[in-house]
Amino acid sequence: MKLSVVQNRSMKAKDIAELMDEPACSHNKKEKSGCAKPKPGSTAGGCAFDGAQIALLPIADVAHIVHGPIACAGSSWDNRGTRSSGSTLFRIGMTTDLTEQDVIMGRGEKRLFHSIKQAIDSYQPPAVFVYNTCVPALIGDDVDAVCKAAEERWGVPVVPVDCAGFYGTKNLGNRIAGEAMFKHVIGSADPQSLPASVQRPGIKVHDVNLIGEYNIAGEFWYVLPLLDELGIRVLCTLSGDARYNEVRTMHKAEVNMMVCSKAMLNVARKLQERYGTPWFEGSFYGITDTSQALRDFARLINDPDLTERTEALIEREEKRIRAELEPWRQRLQSKRVLLYTGGVKSWSVISALQDLGMKVVATGTKKSTEEDKARIRELMGDDVKMQEDGSATGLLNTVKEYKADILIAGGRNMYTALKARVPFLDINQEREFGYAGYDGMLELVRQLALTMESPVWQQVRAPAPWDEPVATAGELLSAQS
Repeated sequence: MKLSVVQNRSMKAKDIAELMDEPACSHNKKEKSGCAKPKPGSTAGGCAFDGAQIALLPIADVAHIVHGPIACAGSSWDNRGTRSSGSTLFRIGMTTDLTEQDVIMGRGEKRLFHSIKQAIDSYQPPAVFVYNTCVPALIGDDVDAVCKAAEERWGVPVVPVDCAGFYGTKNLGNRIAGEAMFKHVIGSADPQSLPASVQRPGIKVHDVNLIGEYNIAGEFWYVLPLLDELGIRVLCTLSGDARYNEVRTMHKAEVNMMVCSKAMLNVARKLQERYGTPWFEGSFYGITDTSQALRDFARLINDPDLTERTEALIEREEKRIRAELEPWRQRLQSKRVLLYTGGVKSWSVISALQDLGMKVVATGTKKSTEEDKARIRELMGDDVKMQEDGSATGLLNTVKEYKADILIAGGRNMYTALKARVPFLDINQEREFGYAGYDGMLELVRQLALTMESPVWQQVRAPAPWDEPVATAGELLSAQS
């Protein structure tokens, strides 16, 4: 038993090294330097387990079981504002709830086996995903063997996701999740034929995938009607509002779009290597980037009719949305923004704000790749301030130095801004509003205006009544006379 554990750990180190040396990353084109290596105990911004569950949890009809202490399940459960158009099984937090007694007595594998049985009996899911965490990884639970035995016993696919938190960062967890999907799920079924009732004469339907799209606040539903109008069928969004059987069919797509620059890049690359599916990186934030994404689909699909219809749709939608944005643009013109986010949003939201005539004075790059930083320099120039320091002091110093009118960041920075009496808008996963596509742009500008023009800022910035000078009795008598 000890020997097998040592062998597993050695293999895991090799697997992690391969995931971090992602050939599709631009910085690996000239020399294979690899991505930033995880440091032991360095989990700022989320651990590998957190990243894996974030990447896969939006697959809505799957039973997601966290194998570990209950605190791990609470760490990520439902903390992403992803939306589902049907099943809500993914919102049920399932865990084996390992305790000290389970660890001492070696009951971890038994508890996992019974947990899988309970999930299948209670909900009849098409599949079960099992997430390994630190404690069972340290004590040597054979999660793969348990999942295989459970699958043979009940005839339901059980997918192990080996993502113990101490393996590394959230980014590594994203890639581990993608690797699990490619190894166990993708390519196991073909998509259904399009029903004759929805086919349109003269329009050939093309199948595509979106990788790293999580449907936060339902924002992808702003984009889906555009793709439907063009005759582009989305086989799967990995993983926003996805279903298990959709993930199985991803290998049949003609084009893949990489939506989030750091999440599951390995999936796009391996689909290209094994199935010849081309891919591109794009964004649906802002007018310019949304139009470019639609053009990239048409370019890679290489259908002249689709290209013509795409340009006509873009011209129509841009004309419409620019007319609707004009009254808002006048209210937001020249407003100064500190943007602190990461990944694709570190540059794609800049483009959206520039479309509104706003000025981004600094942007956060702590979770951005070198490719993201290159995009930022392209949009803002070489002298742009890239904010690495995400502490309250660092953000507020930048706000003061650059006279920013609003802080756009994640929810954890909200109270920092409010205490400093600076307008704040949530741009990350906890938000309640979707900002993707043309109509999402209208929602973004509306929220920006409502936030900055709120009368509360005049009141909180005014001196408190007890700080105003109090007139003496002599001054009052003089005023009366």
